[in-house]
Amino acid sequence: MHFTAAVITVSDRGARGERTDTSGPKLCALLRERGYEVIRTALVPDEPDAIRRELLHAADDLCAALILTTGGTGFSPRDRTPEATLPLLERLTPGIPERMRAVSMQITPKGCLSRSVAGIRGKSLIVNLPGSPKAAEENLLAVIDPIAHGLEMLLGAGSADCAG
Repeated sequence: MHFTAAVITVSDRGARGERTDTSGPKLCALLRERGYEVIRTALVPDEPDAIRRELLHAADDLCAALILTTGGTGFSPRDRTPEATLPLLERLTPGIPERMRAVSMQITPKGCLSRSVAGIRGKSLIVNLPGSPKAAEENLLAVIDPIAHGLEMLLGAGSADCAG
């Protein structure tokens, strides 16, 4: 089955042009290798309203089947991606971040510090990933195969508005 995806990078420095986004392009390349059509990329500051606007656009307007965020999941006071994401979710999918943390902790004990969340909004699955390119890739690879199965189930009933 063919799926659409959106990748949202959350970074104050990236949004100000002070740092080049490497996590977003790495995730896009990985998704394309797996057959996903990346229909939206965005770079937003660590501002909950900006994060929410982009998530809503990707889910409600673009009907992206999979929406990945990268960044804003740590302990820094500006890391607010999970808090911006949670109110938008209709159903939580706790097994996805649990698996990502379990795999991360096999690589580094600091993996337990991730505050990533995941859940469903309409016909979209939203998953928060870390901001580090290496950690974002490791986390996505830990769940990409089960996610495809989940998207098949989520989109199986079909929808004229969000065909995925």
